[in-house]
Amino acid sequence: MYVKKTKGPNHVALPNGRKLTRSELPPSDTKRWVASRKASVVLAVQAGLVDRDEVCDMYNLSEEELESWMGAVKSHGIKALKITKLQNYRQL
Repeated sequence: MYVKKTKGPNHVALPNGRKLTRSELPPSDTKRWVASRKASVVLAVQAGLVDRDEVCDMYNLSEEELESWMGAVKSHGIKALKITKLQNYRQL
């Protein structure tokens, strides 16, 4: 089996003891962003598995969009990433 060389670690340990690997990240051609996919990207950035620039390039995200996901998780937890709950957690 061939493992593609990437810059940075192949896996990181999360605070709850679980390991997060690059293979658990959504595909780079993802168009439909559900909360679980957003959460895996946010966790990967927070844990240092991938950096912000790499994520923005990989998924064609803006810095503002990624920052809004990270801010929502930091303020309200992963449930805040659900689009149906967006108005409940939005800061005006």
